[in-house]
Amino acid sequence: MAKYQFQTEVNQLLKLIIHSMYSNKDIFLREIVSNASDALDKLKYLTVSDEKFKNIVFDPRIDITFDEDKKILTVQDDGIGMDEKDLGDDLGTIARSGTKAFIEQLSKSGSNNSDLIGQFGVGFYSAFMAADKIDVYTRKAGSDGKVWHWSSDGTNSYEVEELAADSPAYHQYGFDKDSKTGSAIEMHLNDDSKDYASRWKIDDLIKKYSNHIAFPIYLHYTQTKYDKDGKADGTEKKDEQINSASALWRKSKSELKAEDYNDFYKTFSHDGTDPLHYVHTHAEGTIEYTTLFYVPQVAPFDMYQADYKSGVKLYVKRVFITDDDRELLPSYLRFVRGVIDSEDLPLNVSREILQQNRILDTIKTQSVKKLLGEFKKLGEEADKARKSETPSDEEKAAIEKWNKFVKSYNRPLKEGLYSDYANREEIADIIRFKSTADEGTGDDKWTSLADYVQRMKEGQKAIYYIT
Repeated sequence: MAKYQFQTEVNQLLKLIIHSMYSNKDIFLREIVSNASDALDKLKYLTVSDEKFKNIVFDPRIDITFDEDKKILTVQDDGIGMDEKDLGDDLGTIARSGTKAFIEQLSKSGSNNSDLIGQFGVGFYSAFMAADKIDVYTRKAGSDGKVWHWSSDGTNSYEVEELAADSPAYHQYGFDKDSKTGSAIEMHLNDDSKDYASRWKIDDLIKKYSNHIAFPIYLHYTQTKYDKDGKADGTEKKDEQINSASALWRKSKSELKAEDYNDFYKTFSHDGTDPLHYVHTHAEGTIEYTTLFYVPQVAPFDMYQADYKSGVKLYVKRVFITDDDRELLPSYLRFVRGVIDSEDLPLNVSREILQQNRILDTIKTQSVKKLLGEFKKLGEEADKARKSETPSDEEKAAIEKWNKFVKSYNRPLKEGLYSDYANREEIADIIRFKSTADEGTGDDKWTSLADYVQRMKEGQKAIYYIT
């Protein structure tokens, strides 16, 4: 096997993961399953948009197998797969600016913020919290048909080789069929994590973290058979779908509870906390689309990085199109996470078409107005609650939510005053400013532009501010 050194930042990250982040080890399975879902999304899109892939018979699914005796847990998908170059690019390096700052933040937060891993998009490495060795077996769709084997114990290096056709893994994971693509992530669990090779543990974690993954997740296990007298009569192999595999945003709002929205957010965003706020919209008429947007409790790590990652995924008729288009929402709303699902865009839409598409422009315009309207409403509810002499628990919660929102997102929203001329008045109604005249303290010591103008003395023609 050819041996390669991990990028320096990967080494640092792995050391942090292995030695410091045991408080929420469960998230590693969420991250691996989420990666499998992304791989299925990519191939599903190619089968409807690229002639090269249209003859592929595609039955998207994720399969989880385990061996209690050998302490092995495997997550396999039928997705896009990887070739030799992809393995080096995706599993050997982190090709993002801000990596050093991220690692510093991770080391400071330690075990209290393991969800930063998923937020930064390097969730694969979280598997080393539970595994002392990982083997990846993969074949890329549309490639030369070679199967590749990547292996590492999470120290300084990894190895890559072409998998021989007579290898046990070649047959075990179905690569003896020429049409088989995708990846099998085989995790050799350490002694402290052997309970993850358990039917009930896996079932519980999938239902907790990955229930709303859009593809079916099957758990394979061996079950004891019993005769009519209740005596053990050998064993049988079973596979059982253990997630709902539903596109939650497609459901009617009347069918959903806050818990459903919160659970989907955690699956979708790699965030272990409930969202601060969510906005679910079904639009019908000339253009039909659905949006489900979330505001995180805490500002995304990369919000001020030049290469910040868009938090919005675009779907067409439930087919994933892209999550790498910053034009889906304006940059001053880059903290928003969520889904846009259009009924009217073509499935083979390209990046160039997206940048000039009238339908998407309309969806974007309406989505921005909806979000700004929701943010303004949050502020109005908080202002009203503050005027109550004996605020209820609900009113106190409204004030707390608004304070969190202003503290985290006031700054990027101010950018909209410069960049979004059409919505500048709506944005001006939302943003707040620290004020010496406000009677509040701490997080409450904010004023709106409208309140400031109301307090202006007779004859005052200027707004006074300190920079």
